[in-house]
Amino acid sequence: MKRLKLAVIALFTLVTVGNVNAQDENNPWAVGFGVNVVDFYNGDNFTDQIKDLFGSKDWNILPSISRISAEKYLDKGFSLQLAGSINKIETLNAKDDSDFLYWALDAIVKYDLNNLVGDTSWFDPYVYLGGGYTSVDSSGEGMINGGVGFNAWFNENLGVNFQTGTKKGFSDNVKSHYQTALGLVIKFGGKDSDGDGVYDKDDACPEVAGLKEFNGCPDADGDGVKDSDDACPNVAGLAAMNGCPDSDGDGVADKDDMCPNSKGTKANKGCPDTDGDGVVDKDDKCASVAGPAANAGCPWPDTDGDGVLDKDDKCPSVAGVASERGCPAPVITKEATEAIAFTAKSILFNSGRSSFKPGVTKQLNAIVEVMNKYPKATFAIGGHTDSSGPASTNLSLSGKRANTVKNYLVKKGVDASRLEAKGYGETLPVDSNKTRAGKANNRRVEIKVTN
Repeated sequence: MKRLKLAVIALFTLVTVGNVNAQDENNPWAVGFGVNVVDFYNGDNFTDQIKDLFGSKDWNILPSISRISAEKYLDKGFSLQLAGSINKIETLNAKDDSDFLYWALDAIVKYDLNNLVGDTSWFDPYVYLGGGYTSVDSSGEGMINGGVGFNAWFNENLGVNFQTGTKKGFSDNVKSHYQTALGLVIKFGGKDSDGDGVYDKDDACPEVAGLKEFNGCPDADGDGVKDSDDACPNVAGLAAMNGCPDSDGDGVADKDDMCPNSKGTKANKGCPDTDGDGVVDKDDKCASVAGPAANAGCPWPDTDGDGVLDKDDKCPSVAGVASERGCPAPVITKEATEAIAFTAKSILFNSGRSSFKPGVTKQLNAIVEVMNKYPKATFAIGGHTDSSGPASTNLSLSGKRANTVKNYLVKKGVDASRLEAKGYGETLPVDSNKTRAGKANNRRVEIKVTN
């Protein structure tokens, strides 16, 4: 008996807590083998029978494998176990008072208590109830069995089993007794829902047939990338492309490649840009010459060669300057023309004469400066009077005043060929000659651009 106790202690010491599970649909089959102890009831009341259960003086045990079992998981924690056991009875009421053979065939239904308390990993307790046939000294009968037990798993498939319970008969052929079993249990088999040879417990894709190397997951296109990780599961591709092909080898998967048959760049979605102008070749009308996207990849033309592109050139057929948006520069600007006309209003003459009033030369010098900036411009200098006095006198005076202005300008460096002087007398009034102010406005010199 001491040896049995030591064996029990040793088996429990070997149990290590691990990531193992109870028998279930993923390990539906189990076989067990070990020893069994038969202990017949001694005493008439319940208290005596309990004491007898825990007392080892009347235990009967064979020092060899004396019990084997096979069981199948059913559902929801229930399993069916068939067991056969054999023993030698040497103690019935007192030690060595008997010598006969004991054997039994039993069928029990086990219920895994983990279904009530939650998974306890390596520890798998259960209760059981069933019946069987037991023979003692060639006398046998059917008996009802009930008890408790547990499996303690060393790993995924191997564990130790302990089971103890009572057997009560329906007649007096076999005395009621306890039977306790201790041994090793091995679970195996499994559920394979998709029939791919990988049990569901190990199958990462239990509803779809797959390959063992991919833990039961499929690889439909056979490219070595399982479908769940394959961005193109129906077309063989490269692992580096998440299972998608890259026909032109440019590092852009065909599914994302706008030019799958021409090697390009990722920045251009797989399309080439030969001239590097930012317009891919398939959209570039001038693929070998850089040009803007706005002109379909071609450079803008400059027909007149003036440095102003036709798209910005208001005079694309005539060379011009950028300041005039491609048109030829004017002989004089509008601003300069207005400045001369405005300054000319300040040219004042002595009354009835063609001589300047003091201070007028400052305005004349300003006009010279502007005219010299625009050497191609030509000017008409017109003299005008009011209606006071004879018309012939006014005409002569206005002509003299116009020439006086011309002569001054020429003297200061303005080419005479650029100037024309003429008097108009009182023929071109700009105001009424009936008022003093109107007459003052009509007495004037005008300088106008003629080209």
